[in-house]
Amino acid sequence: MALPKRSEVPVNETWDLTAIYPGKKAWKADMVAVRELVTQFQNNYRSKLTEAKIIIAALHDLETIYQKLSWIEHYAFLPQTTDMTNPEYNQMLVENDNLQAAITADLSFFKTEVLTNPVSLLDQVAEIEPQFAPVVRHWKVEKPHQLSPEVEKTLATLSPTLNSSERIYTTARAADWDMEDFEVDDKTYPMSFVLYENTYQYHPNPEVRHKAHQIFSDTLRKHKNTVAANYYTQVSKEKKLADLRGYDSVFDYLLSDQEVSRETFDRQIDVIIDELGPVMQKYVKLLQKERGLDKMLYSDLQIDLDPEFAPKADLESATGYISEAVSVLGEDYKNAILKAFPERWVDFPANAGKESGGFETTPYGLHPYILMSWTGVLPDVYTLIHELLLTHSLEQKSDDPRMKRFAYTTMLTNTYFHNFITHLLEAAFQREVYTLVENGQTFDGDKLTQIKMDVQKRFWGDAVDIDENAGLTWMRQSHYYMGLYSYTYSAGLTIATQSYLKVLEEGQPAVDRWLEYISLGDQKTPMDAAKVAGVDVTTAEPLHNTIKFLNDTVDKVIALTEELNQ
Repeated sequence: MALPKRSEVPVNETWDLTAIYPGKKAWKADMVAVRELVTQFQNNYRSKLTEAKIIIAALHDLETIYQKLSWIEHYAFLPQTTDMTNPEYNQMLVENDNLQAAITADLSFFKTEVLTNPVSLLDQVAEIEPQFAPVVRHWKVEKPHQLSPEVEKTLATLSPTLNSSERIYTTARAADWDMEDFEVDDKTYPMSFVLYENTYQYHPNPEVRHKAHQIFSDTLRKHKNTVAANYYTQVSKEKKLADLRGYDSVFDYLLSDQEVSRETFDRQIDVIIDELGPVMQKYVKLLQKERGLDKMLYSDLQIDLDPEFAPKADLESATGYISEAVSVLGEDYKNAILKAFPERWVDFPANAGKESGGFETTPYGLHPYILMSWTGVLPDVYTLIHELLLTHSLEQKSDDPRMKRFAYTTMLTNTYFHNFITHLLEAAFQREVYTLVENGQTFDGDKLTQIKMDVQKRFWGDAVDIDENAGLTWMRQSHYYMGLYSYTYSAGLTIATQSYLKVLEEGQPAVDRWLEYISLGDQKTPMDAAKVAGVDVTTAEPLHNTIKFLNDTVDKVIALTEELNQ
């Protein structure tokens, strides 16, 4: 059955954007209002930012402006992700982009003028108003790389064009990559990018799964050189900006805002590939054996170990699972999370034109919004909350070895597969691509496909047959257009895993540390923030410990499988 149109899905399963604006009219009014605020800001502060008290006053006014800009952007961006074929949504996004670029250009004088002041004055701002200390911390990192006011304003004005590569990619993927329907055993299966990613790559029938992957890959192959050219535009732009701003490399430029060193970035990639690779190879060899496959293809990696055991979970039951899972973190935390359902923070339906995968984003000062596609099974709850605690809850309340194995494998193949493998291998791929660009070299679709194959072979060894179709997966994800972002999934989950283990070991003290950690925002650098949770990510120890936890989990799955097979 083909995916429904957006207009055909139940409204109560979609997110409610009225928390941002009651309607498009209010959105338009705020677009006018924010321009007026920016004009006032220019009149009040241009050429006057030489005293700490004036800078602080400007920051308070900027906070109001940025709040409005965040709301305006989210009100345009969120609908477009639910149906990228809708011309009205696309037009709203263009209007937003033009507004954001114009205002960014108009406000560019602020940072330029502020950063001409000595560091001692910037430190005064942080001392007088500690809430702005994180802003000052970032200013001090950026100060050596600030360009002239004229250049900064020009770059800001050009930002919609400079940042268009991601939109070109996602639009082409959603609207132009038509895929042929296919037949297996006289049954016709409708085919699309979203259907493959959300359904067919998990399909229990290998003939359906492999045929869908071939059609999916053939479609990607037709567009590989166009997508590669668009991607080269993105990474070469980043290299030019790195040079323009005086960074030693494009890696230093992209990691600077994250306050993370190249050493940390490389360690995250190399330790996971070298140490987690053998663990997951052990798991997929079990998967191959249990599913009776002659060989393990890349298109087999997402299948269930036990497809006949698939507990259902409707949206009503999901609240119960979540409530039990997070109760260890306290009533306040649990109640805050459960507001997501009655207040409709989440967009659940799978519909034509919707962005594949999922994400979370938070408009300034409001609750989060989450995009996903709900299919009615328990793993969807994992996708929704990414909770290690959910596995612990299922494990504790069940004596059924099949349910325990389900919990372990779902944690492995949902939470960790995406964050510690899929996205981490994206980062490993990016490292090779940016190294090419750093060395003045270019690439085409075939080169990128080969790089992706080499990265996957390094991780999967001889456990998985990596062919050209597997190599084309560099075309499946928009993360490549977001700088060195993909590795952060595994970095964040490393901290979460270690905190989870500490909660099991220590109880309330570890809970308190975790709650303090997630309330920090940007008050500390990532390294210092992790220490609040009791995790020292300046060393490889948390990574080693997390991989040991995953190895132990795989061993539990193997033991339970042997028990169930007796």
